Amino acid sequence: EGVAIVGKEDCLAKSANKHNRIYMGAEPLGDKLTIDLEAKRLNLREDSKTVAKNLRDEYDWDLEEARKIWAFGPEGTGPNCLVDATKAVQYLNEVKDHISTSFQQLTMDGGVLCEEPLRGVRFNLSDVTLHADAVHRGAGQVMPPAKRSMQAAVYTAEPILYEPLYLVDIQCPEDVLGGVYSVMNKRRGQVIDQENRPGT
Repeated sequence: EGVAIVGKEDCLAKSANKHNRIYMGAEPLGDKLTIDLEAKRLNLREDSKTVAKNLRDEYDWDLEEARKIWAFGPEGTGPNCLVDATKAVQYLNEVKDHISTSFQQLTMDGGVLCEEPLRGVRFNLSDVTLHADAVHRGAGQVMPPAKRSMQAAVYTAEPILYEPLYLVDIQCPEDVLGGVYSVMNKRRGQVIDQENRPGT
């Protein structure tokens, strides 16, 4: 699953105790960056300044936003990212891990349409309102609304499904070749190469 457009608006989710609010937006990550992340061409283990410089030079990212990437997912290297786009939010560092964990769960467990893994989605954390007392902003109060706001953000950015493509090598006798071609045509398959092996 993925998203087609930049989300129309930021989505709000409140914690169960109504003391914390999380605003999140979603947008496509870009085809080139998505493909490079899947192929592991971008080294995410480097320090954040080097990664930010690569994102600015190769993928036209804003340098300030590239420096504020919290996570890639799933599993820290996937083709989705979570960006901190907030300005001067108190206690944000205390809930950073909780929001990042919610992001990892969402990208791994799947999207909003049919729970397929997310691909090529950038989540922007636009604003956070947190309670002054640390007891009221624990993991149980922050993680559920963070996940809900990400799901809502995907809805506003027009969620899409990706069609799986398979590369197969088919070996068959020459007398059933017509049947193979008819099945391939029904499934919108493309024949890349055909090779005859005499004596087989």
